[in-house]
Amino acid sequence: MSFDLRRYSRQTTFRLILGGLLIVFIVGTILIYLIYGPGAALTGIICFGAGIGIILLILIIFWVMGLIVKRSNNE
Repeated sequence: MSFDLRRYSRQTTFRLILGGLLIVFIVGTILIYLIYGPGAALTGIICFGAGIGIILLILIIFWVMGLIVKRSNNE
C-alpha cells in the first residue's frame, strides 16, 4: 500500500486554512456582536462574505487556468 505525501500535504493545508477562516469568522462575529451590537455583526458577516467571495473567484480563475495549461501541454 502506497501513501501519497503530496496529496496528504495538500489536504492538511486546505483543512488548516479552512479551520483558521472559520475560527476568525466565528470569533470575529461574536466579538463584533458583543462590542458593537447586532447591526455591526451583520455588517461584519456581509463584509467577510464579500471578501471570501472575491478570494474564491480568484482561486477558481487560477484553477481553470491550470486546467487549460495542463491540456495544452498534453497536446
